[in-house]
Amino acid sequence: MSTYGQFCPVAKAMELLDERWTLLVVRELLRGSAHFNDLRRGVPKMSPALLSKRLKSLARAGVIERSEVDGRTSYSLTPCGQELAAVVDALGSWGVRWIGELGEEDLDPHLLMWDIRRTIPVADWPRSRTTVAFVFDEVAAKASRWWLTVSDGQADVCDFDPGYEVAGTVQTRLRTLTEIWRGDIGWARAVLDGSVALSGPADVRRAIPKWLGQSTAAAIPRPA
Repeated sequence: MSTYGQFCPVAKAMELLDERWTLLVVRELLRGSAHFNDLRRGVPKMSPALLSKRLKSLARAGVIERSEVDGRTSYSLTPCGQELAAVVDALGSWGVRWIGELGEEDLDPHLLMWDIRRTIPVADWPRSRTTVAFVFDEVAAKASRWWLTVSDGQADVCDFDPGYEVAGTVQTRLRTLTEIWRGDIGWARAVLDGSVALSGPADVRRAIPKWLGQSTAAAIPRPA
């Protein structure tokens, strides 16, 4: 690990945390990911080899711990790692307020759908198994269709048809749904101006914006 050669606590912390992807791995652990494949879904552009390397570095630093549960490797944050929650939240809030512009390279359907899956208000969904399909315009065919299913209080997302009856469909550009999820624009505006098309029975079309909601970032105040 490279060093800054400074006694400053900020410099010492950054010797660990400013390695590429490290803080995003911590973000995923803070959001509930505990297994290697779940972590990969939260950082889909990170190679498995580099993820493994970063997990080892964080374990050596005492930020995370590794355990075996029923033969499956699990990762969790130590008290040291949990203290980074405030750091990650502050960086996220600052990023929303001051680094708002999204380039095409920032748009990733895999990360977007994974983030939606883990934070949707499941309690607002019907008690019976319900599936909403997503169609992204202007996205490569292999990543343009997704299915989000809620059943028994659990949400799952697939990039292949799971074979369940679809209650309703959301069709839009990847950028538009990303901006809605971040809170840059609202559901009502996007549906009204036609940038989002909802299909299905009328009650489902009305419910989809509530079923999906927005990320926690949407509540962060923006500069005038």
